[in-house]
Amino acid sequence: MSDALSVHQSSFRTAIEAFLKKRLDDKLDKLADDDPKREALTSQYRYSAWIDDAARRVAQIQSVTHALKPTHPDARGTNLYKPPDALPAHTEVGSHCLGANFADDVVGNAAALDIYKFLKIDVAGRSLLDWMLDGDAAIAAALSNDAAQAQAWIEAFSGITRPRSETMASHTRAKQLYWLSGDDPTEDSHYHLLAPLYSSSLAHAVYLTLNEDRFGDAAKAARQARRDSREHPTGYRDYPNLAVQKLGGTKPQNISQLNSERRGDNYLLGSLPPHWQSLTIKEPWLVESVFPRRYGRREEVRAEVAAMRTFLLSKPPTNVHTRNRIERHLNALIDALVAFALELQTGLTPGWSADTRCKLAESERLWLDPGRAGHDEEFHRRWQFMGWPDDIGARFGNWLNEVLGKEFAMGDAEQRVWRSELLLDESGVGWAQQLHLQRHHRAAPRHIPKRRPGP
Repeated sequence: MSDALSVHQSSFRTAIEAFLKKRLDDKLDKLADDDPKREALTSQYRYSAWIDDAARRVAQIQSVTHALKPTHPDARGTNLYKPPDALPAHTEVGSHCLGANFADDVVGNAAALDIYKFLKIDVAGRSLLDWMLDGDAAIAAALSNDAAQAQAWIEAFSGITRPRSETMASHTRAKQLYWLSGDDPTEDSHYHLLAPLYSSSLAHAVYLTLNEDRFGDAAKAARQARRDSREHPTGYRDYPNLAVQKLGGTKPQNISQLNSERRGDNYLLGSLPPHWQSLTIKEPWLVESVFPRRYGRREEVRAEVAAMRTFLLSKPPTNVHTRNRIERHLNALIDALVAFALELQTGLTPGWSADTRCKLAESERLWLDPGRAGHDEEFHRRWQFMGWPDDIGARFGNWLNEVLGKEFAMGDAEQRVWRSELLLDESGVGWAQQLHLQRHHRAAPRHIPKRRPGP
């Protein structure tokens, strides 16, 4: 026997003996010194005796990655052991994404789970089961001096990853799905019967990740920094509408080992359609312009202006790339401007700008209250004159130069054809075209303008 093999064999032997000693000590600590059960337990936990008994009992459990019982605790059928590298590499997230450090699960008789803990003993960064599956000579030598006996034990323990039957089987309490694989849906033979299994390894990875994101020290520190209005080097993740599915009730170990470690908790991410909550749109009373008080205070506008100013402060070179970057920022601000105007144009009662509380400049009234032109002929005439788009463009440019600072004064806004930016849809059915055509029409515009395409 080589020195390397001997050292490795010794490592296995020491780890196994330490495991058996701890389990025996835990049981003896519960007994009185004169309890006759002490001798029986000591005999039971002798090295060869315990391993031989475990090799017989290992058939009562199975190592799996995809389990059946989470579907229904009374389901009886096939469980599968499919490591991530044995699965097709789809683009969607699935068990194949877990990599080499996945957690395998165990199903079967909960009373035999001590064998699983034995097989998970770590030696040199790998479990005993991994060494056995690789046919390592040192683990065989550590188990027994009798090579035939050691190989028989290894064969028994290695069988934990194999299905209990050569024939795959589902169950009446398991999920089943008929999938059309042929061309004729009226023919039974044109269907495959699929039996989806619960990916216990993936569920465990999700559980550990979400727990770290919710309760980990880094996440707690980041949340506290936010509460204290302090900067923090990392952010944190929230999971809205998170649900917890309890599997196994008061006996989660009856489902699987990993389910028992999770105390039966299995996270379900929210998978719901968005719930839209319309904000109350208020008239811009008592302001002379909507740019500084209403539009300029929108979150997306402030963020875009901040990004644009940061870029300009970096003193970028005067070239086409800088020009294109500034153009993208400007387009984003104009998109936000169009969306802001649309809210007022479609969310307020036409004619609101005629109220005495409205102090907006004439051009902003014509821009934001086009529905008034449907029943106010003089307002319609001024709208048709089409002098207001250029004035809106100038006001936008003045506002932008004000928030950026005089050192970054820009003329890009004034160079735009603001009529096309603000009217958006002048097709035969567009609201702007209808205002061009109607002169004595009493109804408010019926069509909502389409958002201008992005850059």
